[in-house]
Amino acid sequence: MEIGMVSTSRKQMKNFLLMLHILLCGFVCSISSAKDTITTTDFLIEGKTIVSCDESFELGFFSPGSFANNWYVGIWYKHDNVPDKSVVWVANRETPLNNTSGVMLKIVDPGRLALVTSANTSIWSTNSLRPLAVKNPIAQLLNSGNLIIRDANDTKPENFLWQSFDYPTNTLLPGMKLGKNFVTGQEFYLSSWKNEYDPAPGKYTYHCDPTGYPQNVMRKGKVKVFSGGPWNGLRWSGVPGLTKNTIYTFKLDFDEKKAIYSYALVDKSVLSKLTLNSHGMLKRWTWDEKIKEWHVYLASPADACENYGACGAYGSCNIIFSPVCRCLDKFVPKDQKNWSVTKWSGGCVRRTPLNCQNGDGFLKYSDIKLPDTQYSRFDARMTLRECEKVCLKNCSCMAYSNLDIRNGGSGCLLWYGDLIDIRELPGGQDIYIRIANSELGSKKKMKALVLSLSLLSGVSVIGLIIWLYILIKTRKKKRKMILKDDLELPLFSLSTVTKATSNFSDKNMLGEGGFGSVYKGILEGGQEVAMKRLSKSSSQGVNEFKNEVNCIAKLQHRNLVKLIGCCVEGEEKILVYEYMPNRSLDFIIFDEDKSSILDWPKRFNIINGIARGLLYLHQDSRLRIIHRDLKASNILLDADMNPKISDFGIARSVIGNETGANTHHVVGTHGYMSPEYLIHGVFSIKSDVFSFGVLVLEIISGRRNRGFFHESHSINLLGHVWKLYKEGRPLELIDVHITDSCYFTELLRIIHVALLCVQHSPEDRPDMSEVVVMLANDAILPEAKEPGFYTESKFPDSEYSTSMYSKNEITITQLDPR
Repeated sequence: MEIGMVSTSRKQMKNFLLMLHILLCGFVCSISSAKDTITTTDFLIEGKTIVSCDESFELGFFSPGSFANNWYVGIWYKHDNVPDKSVVWVANRETPLNNTSGVMLKIVDPGRLALVTSANTSIWSTNSLRPLAVKNPIAQLLNSGNLIIRDANDTKPENFLWQSFDYPTNTLLPGMKLGKNFVTGQEFYLSSWKNEYDPAPGKYTYHCDPTGYPQNVMRKGKVKVFSGGPWNGLRWSGVPGLTKNTIYTFKLDFDEKKAIYSYALVDKSVLSKLTLNSHGMLKRWTWDEKIKEWHVYLASPADACENYGACGAYGSCNIIFSPVCRCLDKFVPKDQKNWSVTKWSGGCVRRTPLNCQNGDGFLKYSDIKLPDTQYSRFDARMTLRECEKVCLKNCSCMAYSNLDIRNGGSGCLLWYGDLIDIRELPGGQDIYIRIANSELGSKKKMKALVLSLSLLSGVSVIGLIIWLYILIKTRKKKRKMILKDDLELPLFSLSTVTKATSNFSDKNMLGEGGFGSVYKGILEGGQEVAMKRLSKSSSQGVNEFKNEVNCIAKLQHRNLVKLIGCCVEGEEKILVYEYMPNRSLDFIIFDEDKSSILDWPKRFNIINGIARGLLYLHQDSRLRIIHRDLKASNILLDADMNPKISDFGIARSVIGNETGANTHHVVGTHGYMSPEYLIHGVFSIKSDVFSFGVLVLEIISGRRNRGFFHESHSINLLGHVWKLYKEGRPLELIDVHITDSCYFTELLRIIHVALLCVQHSPEDRPDMSEVVVMLANDAILPEAKEPGFYTESKFPDSEYSTSMYSKNEITITQLDPR
């Protein structure tokens, strides 16, 4: 039953190294000007700080936000390359100071650290779990960011009187832990700030919950709002992105005394942290030294399927489908009426009720995020077959699975009661769920038939398979285009494409641009498609064609246009997409008559869909994609006005934790490109965020950013919105078709979010995971800063489109940044 248990010898070595580290730090700091300790005679007041020996972290008084009047004692990054205070721990988070006059942080008897006033009134103090008598207690800030209290002559970690790592706030640093000590009963968990200016415990907490079997859980108050699934020996079951990487290692130490999750940096020079913000977003950050900003490596929850129990009991969530919830195979909605109107909390029930006395069986479900393990049991010594037998004997046992997926799988995990929080997930696990024996009858017969045929056929069948395999492989080489990463995309013949488009008739043309033209086509089965035909005269379209195939063929999301296939024959290169009957967003939103069909609920749905599509590209897809050409003409609308991001011709994929790159050839659309990209050729996920912000303002106003005109000034749309925002008149921006006053509060908020997205500096802009949260709730938003490119445009107004369906915006622009 021990998982990842650290041996005694390893613990001793770790403690020895920590003792040696403390001694060396004391020696180094003693011969330098650095001071990393507080003693009984040397206390801390406002204006003074202590700094860890290697100058990684600093402890002192701080006041969060420019307008905050409250003061706290906290720890933040001291690194010269991190310019702003990035607070990682707060002492008196629930008892702020109105002022710091006469307040001291000092050591008091018997070996406690306390924040006291000049009248010796204690505002905050530590409580030792080890009531030891010490002669010379000191508080020391270690290079890890851990504030410890110890005897000046005792460096043994087991004798520390107190340490801040045992009392996390909203940040988990390397070496800190989440979980529970079963001996002392102490739990270690993160708790969010109330907001960015108030570090008091907020609504959200994040735990390594050992109830039943360890899993990671986020709660809002006492209610679960997110779970990454149980530990499977390698990672949390529902977080496939949490894999072995070059930044940090992670583990779960689990035995009868403890259940502790922790992580450590692979390269000590790398800065990385895990934070829980006031909106309930859990983020893994890494510091990018090149551009001097924190980047999000992982974030949760990131989509609707990560909301805890989104589809109820036995309901399965899949973000690719619309709607996202459906019942597992052999299950049906418990309340069909509610299910039909997307009220899924009631979940699903078995199509055929269980009959434990007469025999049940188990059906295997693959690629699953394992359900909540609050009501579960486990045994690390059992085989999967033994696990099945144990579960079958207990009528309350509803499912079983391997406990550990390493080395082919081992151990037994059993679920009792309804299964909650299931998700279909590429890279997920197998689970065996109890169903009525009658549901397995046809499956058993099929297995018997296949076995009989196999035995009778023998060598002749094997020979036939080999012959067919060779024949199929030969035909595939002729009929399919082999793409990167061994991806095969179905090919259409030129004759099929020509027939579908009436020989590329002008009446079927939907749009044209630098790459060529887009045509509506109808395949033989009656399916309507859009065919993007690369122009033979295009000098720049071949690379874009290949890039689009390589990008979008690997992406699946309801808010991305679906690539059906392609045609590569002779000099013809054609992409075949699903057909969008409402064409592109710009075709409607900028037309005075057509825009009336888009009321605010429809526009908000479009904004939200674009945001979720971008979040998928930036974070959740197998490739991390930066679109680089997000604009109204590249947003297609289906029959229900749901948005689909299209045109990945100039998109770039990045690997690992990279979120950007440089280029010598700037390509994109004026009016949507961010300042750092257009001027310096530096693009990142924040470049897409800028484009998204511009697009949101265009959707709300019904006006283009580029070519915008106002009778009272000559600035562009961004400048106009900024002017209205500063003057407290942002509602003057909105389109005449969405002036219903019941939406004004929401409109004000979305305009504010858009301005946060178009701020001049990329580090000030939120990432898309934050944007999705901002769109979904009414939490306090930070003040917006000045947007980029808000003065009058100096570029000519004539524009030519390369979008799939429109003709009015320039897309391919080549500049050499100086």
